[in-house]
Amino acid sequence: MNWRDRADRLRTLPLPRVLVALEATADPHDPAKWRTARGVLSVTGPKFINWNLDVGGGGAIDLVMHVRQVGFGQALEWLEARFGVTAPTQPAAVSAPRILTLPPAVAHHWPRVERYLIDERRLPCSLLLPLRESGILYADAHANAVFLLGDTAATAVGAELRGTTARSWRGLAPGSRKDRGFFSVSVAAAQAIVLCESAIDALSCHALHPQYRCLSTSGARPDPAWLRTLIAQDLPIYCGFDADPTGEAMAQRMIQLHPSVHRLSPPAKDWNDCLRRRSS
Repeated sequence: MNWRDRADRLRTLPLPRVLVALEATADPHDPAKWRTARGVLSVTGPKFINWNLDVGGGGAIDLVMHVRQVGFGQALEWLEARFGVTAPTQPAAVSAPRILTLPPAVAHHWPRVERYLIDERRLPCSLLLPLRESGILYADAHANAVFLLGDTAATAVGAELRGTTARSWRGLAPGSRKDRGFFSVSVAAAQAIVLCESAIDALSCHALHPQYRCLSTSGARPDPAWLRTLIAQDLPIYCGFDADPTGEAMAQRMIQLHPSVHRLSPPAKDWNDCLRRRSS
């Protein structure tokens, strides 16, 4: 077996097995979440994402590189030592940059996605309809809700994915670049901009505060590259991250980096919780 075959074999190891070897701890309330030395990871099949650090990847090698903060070769050796694969005979090549791969829209899954967003998330139909008509929101082949991330020229640079079936999860389309764009719920003559942690929270915040333009940072990130462009628009900007320890810490860090940003904490854990409480 050559080194490429060995790397491919290691890359396909089940991530839960690798996480156990990394001394990570499974969340007792959510089997998709694991507590690691780098923070909480969300794991879906071969994919993982660290929303707080704005890092994700696919496969066991990427996972070890992320958690142990080592290079490709060191990650390969660490996996080989624990899972019985002989060391490669030559250095492994660095993976090429990932190309954005947006999931195609599948219209017959839209009713399922729409029911989830309206019945479970309590989002108003009137808010969803224009987003769907513009192609910013759609359903994919797995009945995931797809929320496109766009740059300032309205070019898609990624997508948030939200599961709507019995298995609850969230992730990003492969190759998404959150540093280049965001999901946005715009409004004419907006009075302010609110930064939220997810597309569903941005929609929820806008449903509660229609006068605000609400954006998703796709995770609690204190310094997205596009934030300075928004600040230059001279509109009040509020950090509406979740009212939990991570959200509060990242909000304070954002305010330290950008003193013109102010805190707007949701009255519940997040904006969707607030919306669902109002609707109950």
